[in-house]
Amino acid sequence: MSPIPAFELNNGTSVPGIGLGCWGGVTKGERYAAREWMLAALKAGYRHLDTAWAYGTEESVGWAIRESGVPRGEIWVTTKLPPHHTGIVAESLDQSLTALGLDYVDLYLVHWPQRYVYDNDDPDPKDADGNYRITESPSIPEVWAQMEEVYAAGKARAIGVSNYSIKTLEVLLPTAKVVPAMNQVELHPYVAQPELKAYCDAKGIRLTAYTPTGYGTVRCDPTITALASKYGVTSAQIILAWHLWRGNAAVPKSANAEHQKSNLIIPKLSVEDVEKVSALDRGQRLCNKGDAKGEVYGWTLEQLGW
Repeated sequence: MSPIPAFELNNGTSVPGIGLGCWGGVTKGERYAAREWMLAALKAGYRHLDTAWAYGTEESVGWAIRESGVPRGEIWVTTKLPPHHTGIVAESLDQSLTALGLDYVDLYLVHWPQRYVYDNDDPDPKDADGNYRITESPSIPEVWAQMEEVYAAGKARAIGVSNYSIKTLEVLLPTAKVVPAMNQVELHPYVAQPELKAYCDAKGIRLTAYTPTGYGTVRCDPTITALASKYGVTSAQIILAWHLWRGNAAVPKSANAEHQKSNLIIPKLSVEDVEKVSALDRGQRLCNKGDAKGEVYGWTLEQLGW
């Protein structure tokens, strides 16, 4: 088994390769209760917590950090800017910091490239037909310029994006003074995104995988289960080892104490077995795959560059 590596980002900061996904459900009760399994994860050794304004779990994350007794400087905290706050980046980050009870975050991400109209702080502004109310102003570069301001102010140790493709990165990068340190995307053996990885590698942008083990769909794949048997570990451990071998961070969400612990014990795969996992790629998204209209949160797959 191998220790969890830390990956250096393009500004010199280092992020633990395995983090805890802190999506906590859709109800206030679920999000409040999440603090207990977040605390358990910190006690189990996690030092990387991934939340977002939209998850509604920032308060729970902050509580877990304080209750853990782990020094703040030893914990990497990521949170994200929601699409309806793209015109008020500094104000939104201040809201997140207040909820977290922190003076800074380690990584602040633009959660989605699309921007919603700001209407009474409604996180899902829709028109009478149920369509998301998308705005062109601020533009992607204008949102990023605001991100650079909060970075310069020291409220985020690093800044990046989430759900960005080559297409949307090529809109952002020409005017960027700070290259994104991270791009968090759906990434697992069924959607390995080799082209995006090669592009981000060339630009010095680290990838973090959400939905990293691909739910039961990927974990039950015969190739994965055979490798799990071979190494005497779980399917999740095989997939997380694959992510780390590729140089990607991963943020699996688990409220189960045993799963949390096992996700921090990573087997060392042979090159041949890494290639077997990589060969499963079929461009199949499982988390954000488009609704009946072929859209993801108001944008078509073409607009997203997916």
